[in-house]
Amino acid sequence: MSEATLQHAAYDSKVEGNIIFTQVDTAINWMRKNSLWPMPMGLACCAIELMGTGASRFDISRFGAEVMRFSPRQADVMIVAGTVTYKMALAVKRVWDQMPEPKWCIAMGACASSGGMYRSYAVLQGIDNLIPVDVYVSGCPPRPEALLDGLMKLQDKIAKSESGKEHFKADLSK
Repeated sequence: MSEATLQHAAYDSKVEGNIIFTQVDTAINWMRKNSLWPMPMGLACCAIELMGTGASRFDISRFGAEVMRFSPRQADVMIVAGTVTYKMALAVKRVWDQMPEPKWCIAMGACASSGGMYRSYAVLQGIDNLIPVDVYVSGCPPRPEALLDGLMKLQDKIAKSESGKEHFKADLSK
């Protein structure tokens, strides 16, 4: 064999940038964390800060979450922003139940996290009494930067999760 043929076999520039070695879970989690579609559940003043997060100054699109979905069947992250009254709680739960798996929840603000300053019979003392919460964003109301920080914490949580194993276990048990 000639030396040129050996060099070509040892180094193929066409293959160099096209091969990635990873685990399936890691690839799925990378796709999930970088394409979150939030379902905004704006119930009070925190909703204004949630809207501000989508504006050009804070730009939630840097994190792949700019596609706010107002249909629960197209969303995978519910952002509960504001005071949840018992009258609204059933609607929030219904929307949560309509969201496909996997789904996550961010409780934005003191009212969504713990009932806030409202200790009354009409206010739910934390959305975690109704649906599971993955990330709590503190503040009254929290700044858009705090919501972006909560979104990054949720992305870290998604990246570390075992994406497909719970589905495979369910299929094997049948």
